[in-house]
This record gives sequence, structure tokens and C-alpha cells, in this order.
Amino acid sequence: MTILNNSFNTPYKTAPFSKIKTEDYLSAFNIAIEKAKAEIDAITANTEAPTFKNTIEALDYSGEELDRLSSIFFNLNSAETNDEIQKIAQEVSPLLSDFSNDITLNEALFKRVKAVYDAKSSLDLTTEQDTLLDKKYKGFSRNGANLPEDKKEKLRAIDKELSQLKLKFGEHILAETNKFEMHLTDESELSGLPEGAKEAAKQLAESKDKDGWLITLDYPSYIPFMTYADNRALREKLSKAFGRKGFQNDELDNQNIVLKIAQLRFERAQLLGYKTHAHFVLEERMAETPEKVTSFLNELLEKAKPAANAEFEELEAFAKELDNIDQLQKWDSGYYAEKLKQKLFDLDDEQLKPYFKLENVINGAFTVANKLFGLQFEEINTIDKYHEDVLTYKVTDSEGELVSIFYADFFPRAGKRNGAWMTSFKPQMIKDGKNERPHVSIVCNFTKPTKSKPSLLTFNEVTTLFHEFGHALHGMLANTTYPSISGTSVYWDFVELPSQVLENWCYEKEALELFATHYKTGEVIPMELVEKIKASATFHEGMQTLRQLSFGLLDMSWHGIDPSNISNVKSHEVEAFGDTSLYPDVAENCMSTSFSHIFQGGYSSGYYSYKWAEVLDADAFEYFKEEGIFNKTVADKFKTFVLSQGGTDNPMTLYKKFRGQEPKPEALLRRAGLLK
Repeated sequence: MTILNNSFNTPYKTAPFSKIKTEDYLSAFNIAIEKAKAEIDAITANTEAPTFKNTIEALDYSGEELDRLSSIFFNLNSAETNDEIQKIAQEVSPLLSDFSNDITLNEALFKRVKAVYDAKSSLDLTTEQDTLLDKKYKGFSRNGANLPEDKKEKLRAIDKELSQLKLKFGEHILAETNKFEMHLTDESELSGLPEGAKEAAKQLAESKDKDGWLITLDYPSYIPFMTYADNRALREKLSKAFGRKGFQNDELDNQNIVLKIAQLRFERAQLLGYKTHAHFVLEERMAETPEKVTSFLNELLEKAKPAANAEFEELEAFAKELDNIDQLQKWDSGYYAEKLKQKLFDLDDEQLKPYFKLENVINGAFTVANKLFGLQFEEINTIDKYHEDVLTYKVTDSEGELVSIFYADFFPRAGKRNGAWMTSFKPQMIKDGKNERPHVSIVCNFTKPTKSKPSLLTFNEVTTLFHEFGHALHGMLANTTYPSISGTSVYWDFVELPSQVLENWCYEKEALELFATHYKTGEVIPMELVEKIKASATFHEGMQTLRQLSFGLLDMSWHGIDPSNISNVKSHEVEAFGDTSLYPDVAENCMSTSFSHIFQGGYSSGYYSYKWAEVLDADAFEYFKEEGIFNKTVADKFKTFVLSQGGTDNPMTLYKKFRGQEPKPEALLRRAGLLK
């Protein structure tokens, strides 16, 4: 028995990271799986007639130790991994896949669930209980419970293989990211780069005992170079290195993995009686069908394309005028867009960064959450962390009651994948009369402090922090009875509403004045800069929209069809991008081979949901704007009907309770400046 198989005797039952030995994980998983199996056996062995309490509720509360262990282990595999953890992940994933299938393909258990489901109309269930019953029944029927034995075995084999392939995909991308370094020794090659970015590159080189400067594929290194470096050849080199991750016909190549994942997902859907993987996935989404998603994406494409084309032509003319560039390439986009933005709005990210010291932005997010939802955040150092960079907070309500424990992890490192995400180490639930509060975490990759400067964020990083913090609030303010429908356990195309809506506060004078102060002088951000931020908010919105739509359409092109005839990942991708491409294709680059959202994360057939949720968030924020961005009544309704409810009811029902109406797409088009 390991420390991981006991209730944690720690403050707030937090994970005892420093006491966990990596070699303990495998045996801990085996023990936790056996315990969870015993809990399932107890449900099926019950001689009493199946009831909601002894079957549905018991099932939802089962496997608590295993869920907790999985969340700790797989969060570390994303944020603080190493070869040993990755090796264990490869061993553990098929065990978890088998266990999951042991439940969904357990006939005796399904029989009990079905008996309760069939008696549904005679049971006096709450909305939450009704939703849970529906979810549990579908969890079986949608995952093979009605299949004959031979097909169940095939399903098990597919799921096991998929779990390993997804891990392998992610490992390859992390290895590719860590492997590439652009080592520069001539300072002239850094021409155009802001001082902070140069200092960070020098510090990185020093940390690896090298002279000069190091540029990597980690976002805080990659983005400034692509945005500001005058040396076009070096931008091209870096851009191509970024774009060929998993596409180099070597031991880290992901092409066959992509083809195999798409094929296995299709076979799995067919086995379960669905036309494609997208048909299977979307049955449990607000969007409902692939046809609806495709028409939603194409409708936005129709509105965005003329604007995108006009913006691209303007950018081409600008680059031609400035540097006599005849053909804009992908490695030119960030560079000339930034220069054009500076010209049009007299605004440059470097002007803004001094006002966005990381600590101030964190406090700003906390202040916004306090004004909206009455939350208090207190940094505490009495709980364990998995890395010294992690910040830990106790979150309480206006009565001083514990709401959540909050972890924040902001800087890149070798064991951490790129990007930003929210996750949880412990779910919220009400069990045995006690409201168990959640432990929530956000993970980002922001610019680290240097010897001479604190961590100063770009405006894009500010909105990223608010985005992930919005997800965190969804997790923290959860107040449901059952763990599987708590917090962010909602329809995938609804989950981005809390995160995306919170980004809106970053553009508002009333909110910016709370935290955007100069890190040296303490001066509040000048009003003219706030106006410029707002004015530039829709800069290149057509091109940005086109880019997001291209990712959604690529996702649907892999998952909304029979992929059996796709033999070449690259040519399939080029075709999928046909209607959305502006720049010439780069032959040695491929997006699919590093598209972690859909091939490693949970966004397969779901990438459209970012845009879908933008419609919701634009409509929701119009309500806040009408009444005041810190209006307590609107904030309370958002907390009561959206943030606290998790997946207890249909998302559109919850949204309408908050807003009083269905969302209108015009709100998004208005905000994006695409409504003429």
C-alpha cells in the first residue's frame, strides 16, 4: 500500500507531492483499480432491487481513489513529466482503458442501470438526478453495453490501442519541442527583438552553459522571435521547425499515428452503430450533428472570408511597401502584422508589457472574481507543490468558508508541454452530507522573470491567464451533488463559455484600472492605451476567425468521414484547408501531426466549440455591458445558473435561465467587427 492509496492526512486533503515516489505510481494504480472493481462488484452483488441510490448514485461515487490518483498522475505527465513518468503512463493507460471497459461492458451492472432507467417516469427525481441517470445509461449504451460479446472484445482492443497511441502522439511532440534549439552567437541576428526577449534568450543559453542566445519552440521564446525578429531567414528556420513537429519521417514521426487514431475512432463509431466518430461525439453536444457543425463553421466562414481577404491584401501591400516583399509567407505573418498594428493604432505589445507584471495580473483576476462573485484569495505555503514555481492559494467566500484550493503554474520548463490549460486535483461533490470542495489548477507557459525584470506579460498572455482562470472559476464554484457532473464536466461546446467570457474584462477600462499598473512607477495604465487596446481588439479579426475555422474544419475532415481512403496526412490536410488558406503552403510542414487538441486531448470533433462558445460569450457579455460589467445581479445569475451548476441540466436550459433568451450570433459578429 502506497501513500497514494490512503486518504491524504494533509491540510485540506491536498496531494502530498513531495512524499510521492514516482516508482509508487504503478502499484498504486493496481491497488486503486482493485478497490474500484470491488466497489462495482458490491453494486452488482446487491440482492435488493435496483434503485437510484443503490445503483446510479453508488456507481457515481465509486472509484474515488482511482479518479484522484489519475488526476494527480496525468496532470504531472502534462506539467512535470520525465522519462519514468512517460513509461508508467504507457503501462497504466491500457489498464485504465481495460477497467473503463470492464464497467461499461459489465452486463450485470448494465442490467441494474437499465432497470432504474426504464422505471424513470415513476421515480421522483431532481433535475440533477434525472441528468445523472440519463448520463449513466448513455455511458453504457454509447460504449458497447448492447453489443454481442465478440464486438465487445473488439471495442476493448480498439480502446486500449487508442489510449496508447494518444500518449505516444503527445510524447513525440514534447520530445520534438525540447529537441530543437536555435543557437545564435551574433547579436545582429537578434535585431528587432525586445530587450526582455533578448535577456531571456541569453539567460537560457547560460543555463545550458552556452555563449550567446538560445531560441526554442516554447511559446515565450518562439512568439517574440516570430513577432519581432528582423532576420527573415531565421524566422523561416524557426517557423519551419515549429511546423514540422511529428512530420520528419524519424522515430518521433506522428503521421502513421494520426492515420491510425482516425481509423480506429471511425471503426469504434461504426461498431457502436454510428456513421462516423463525429456523429458519435456530437450526439452529446449542444451542436448535435456534424451537419450542424459544418454549416455553423461555413456560415461564419462566409462572413469572415471577405474581411480576411481584405486584411491579407492590406498586409501584403504593407510588407511590399516596407521591405519589398513580393510573396508573404507564414513566417512573415506575425512580424508584419505587429508592424502594421503599430502603424495603425500606434500600439506595440512592448509598450503594454510594463503594465502587465504577472503578479499584478494575477491579483487583477482575483479582484475581478471578488467583485463579481465575492471570492477571496489568500496565498498559502502550508501545502505541497509539485514544482517550486507553483503558487498555491486558499479560496474562501464572503463568509470565510472554504470554496477551493487553487494551484497556479506559469512558466515553461523541459517537463511541461506547451500551451495553457485548467485541470483539477480533486473534484467537488456532496457526499455523506458533506460538501467536498475542489482543488483546481491552471497551467500556462509565460515569460519567466529575468535578472533585471519581473515576468511582464504580453496582452495575449493576459487574456490567456483570464481565459484559464475562467475555467478555474467554473471548477471552484461548482456546487453539485455528484462528481461526474460537477464543475467543468459539461457538454464540450459549453465548457469554453466561462473561460471565454472572462477574457472580456481585459478590454474594459473599469477592470484594467484595477490591476494594469506600471511595474516601476505604479502608474495606472493611461486611458489612451486602454482606448488603443479596445480599438485594436478587432485588428485582423477576419484572419483570426479564418484560422480558427480552418482548425475546426480540419478536425471535422478527420472525424466526420470514413478516413479509410486517406493515405497521405499532408495532402488530406491541404485539401481540408482549401477554403481557408491565405498563405502559400509550406511543403515540409504539417499541422495534423502536432494538433494535440484533437489527437491527444479531448477536442476530437470538438474544435468548433471555441467558436460556438464565442457566440455564447459575446451574447453573455452584452448582458453584463447593458447592466454594468460588475453588476451583482447579473454576476449572481451567472454564478447560480452557469458556474455552480456543472452538467446538471441541458446547457441551453441553463443559459436561458441566466440570459432570459437563446444566444444571438449577431453579438459575436458585432464584437468582431464583421457585421456590416
